[in-house]
Amino acid sequence: MTTPEKKDAAAAIPVQDSQLAHDDPRTRHPKLDAPEQRQEEPGLDVKTEPVPDIGLDSYRGLGRLEGRKALITGGDSGIGAAVAVAYAREGADVAIAYLPEEQPDADRVLAAIEAAGRTAVALPGDLMDAGYREGLVEEAATALGGLDILVNNAGKQIISESLEDLTDQQVLETFQVNILSMFTLSRAALTHMGPGSTIINTTSVQAYNPNPMILDYAATKAAINNFTKGLAQQLGERGIRVNAVAPGPVWSVLQVSYGQPKEKLPVFGHDTPTGRGGQPVEMAPAYVFLASGESSYVNGETLNANGGTPTP
Repeated sequence: MTTPEKKDAAAAIPVQDSQLAHDDPRTRHPKLDAPEQRQEEPGLDVKTEPVPDIGLDSYRGLGRLEGRKALITGGDSGIGAAVAVAYAREGADVAIAYLPEEQPDADRVLAAIEAAGRTAVALPGDLMDAGYREGLVEEAATALGGLDILVNNAGKQIISESLEDLTDQQVLETFQVNILSMFTLSRAALTHMGPGSTIINTTSVQAYNPNPMILDYAATKAAINNFTKGLAQQLGERGIRVNAVAPGPVWSVLQVSYGQPKEKLPVFGHDTPTGRGGQPVEMAPAYVFLASGESSYVNGETLNANGGTPTP
């Protein structure tokens, strides 16, 4: 853990032409033409081709989260990494939880947090480990000096061609990482959270339109939607908001480490109305909005960021 001198959260990050608000969403990021590839789970973003865009060269903060303290699970890669970078550049101190095998990905995120002048806290471990899971929030809050944002983002997604191939063990592991951990971490976070705090959960378009090859993953995402709306009602009277983001197809190492059949990777996301898969950096503004005071009257919401796919 390091605590560098605090700097301007909106430090000068190059603003590329592609960031202009009037850009065509179909071409703001390249249409993926990824080669067939495979990494063993959990894999690394930095070894994915092309490397997912987590906003290192493109996200510019505006101080929306000045002085906030956040814990992000799965904060080493993909959406979690993009959220960690964005939060730091918006002024928050950030702790990220990730598997020890993902340290190379985590290192670049931690460096980006520090470069924004914020406190970066590394919390490697496995959410399958009950001891790690139960102590994670307390460790983060101690290192950060408090906690008022929890982003439950870590996820497990492994394809199974048929129900006969989907073992009870895989189902249990997927539910433990994807939804059980949200109960554990959210419960623990309430010890530290007061009015104005927020919990943000990562769900998915799969909650509404399940891919038959990831039945267990899709089922957890539907459960996350339900959990979010129920907990929001319970905590609203305490001034704590609970919301979710439902990404569509977003390019990350999750897809190449058995999250998708490798023969489908070259056309990943091409079937969305926008015509392409999303990049992690495109998800970050949704998490920033839901964590900031700008969304003070938004509670129990599932914000869909999926390239235009209709959802209920």
